[in-house]
Amino acid sequence: MSHVPETTDEIAAVGEDSADATGPAGAARAAGAAHAAGAGSPTVRARRPAPVALALAVALGIGAISATQSRVNGELGRRLDDGFIAAALSFGSGLLILAVALALSPVGRRGIGRVRTALREQRLPFSYLLGGCAGALFALSQTLTAAVLGIASFTIAGVAGQMLAGLLIDRTGYAADFKRTLSGQRVLGATLVLAAVVWAVSSQVRTEIPEWMLILPFLAGLGTGWQQAVNGRVRVVADSALTATFTSFAAGTIVLVAAVLIRALFADWPSGFPAEPWLYSGGLLGCILIGASAALVRTTGVLLMGLGIISGQLVSALVIDLFWPTEGSQLSVITVLAVGVSLIGVTVASLRRRTL
Repeated sequence: MSHVPETTDEIAAVGEDSADATGPAGAARAAGAAHAAGAGSPTVRARRPAPVALALAVALGIGAISATQSRVNGELGRRLDDGFIAAALSFGSGLLILAVALALSPVGRRGIGRVRTALREQRLPFSYLLGGCAGALFALSQTLTAAVLGIASFTIAGVAGQMLAGLLIDRTGYAADFKRTLSGQRVLGATLVLAAVVWAVSSQVRTEIPEWMLILPFLAGLGTGWQQAVNGRVRVVADSALTATFTSFAAGTIVLVAAVLIRALFADWPSGFPAEPWLYSGGLLGCILIGASAALVRTTGVLLMGLGIISGQLVSALVIDLFWPTEGSQLSVITVLAVGVSLIGVTVASLRRRTL
């Protein structure tokens, strides 16, 4: 039995992908899906998806926030000389902000109820609430490696993982009720971005940096793609980006606090904590990052949104490394050129496309 879209986001996403895949015929099927969804639910009405160009512009902004968060969390980890505690502080402060927002938001509280109902009725797998675990890995990789690698190197090390996850998730339809078409333009765009990553990393790798410092951001990027997909699914069920962001932060905070407690059995606590308030802004930035990603992913798909975020990260990382560098980090001409290639790749991937 085929799935009938139940929410305006699902209807919009089906409409976009069907139209891309088959032209007028796909659009007609999308209209039929909208009619079927509305027939049994008078409060649901079809609406046009957000313009992809606008969604990509927002994704670029998300990437800028992500690069700034990497700089903040990386510096906090360096000051504390403990990446685990820095990551837990980032996630924990974000969870407190979201808890206050949830208490003040009727929509968010209703979203929690919808998620509970969906879990009870087995319409939402419990694993979809664990996206924050991947976010915890990303925050931990920031605090352990960003201050050593430099923001540009840290960012591009995670790009390949994000792209690989985006391609697989969009193609298989994981965490969604439909598959997004794999087009020539998307493959070419992803290839260009990947080539830019390889080019840039080749100029950034230094023999004194352990290999795990490049592998960890890659794994974190891979997890980020999955996190974006499941958070987007939770947002659809809850009809609230705030609810999806809260559940993600709750899972990540639990994992990081457990990691800190285990590590405390073998390592000393920091002798003191920095006084600068900006070092503790990583949680707030993360709230914006995850909430906006959950809201956008149903419009763009994981791959295209990831490419937009990646470009925003790279551009911002260049600016940060130029005007606000970490100690010992260097900015090369090759890295600058690689960012330009990645922007071309995103542009190609976002064009109207023919199905492979």
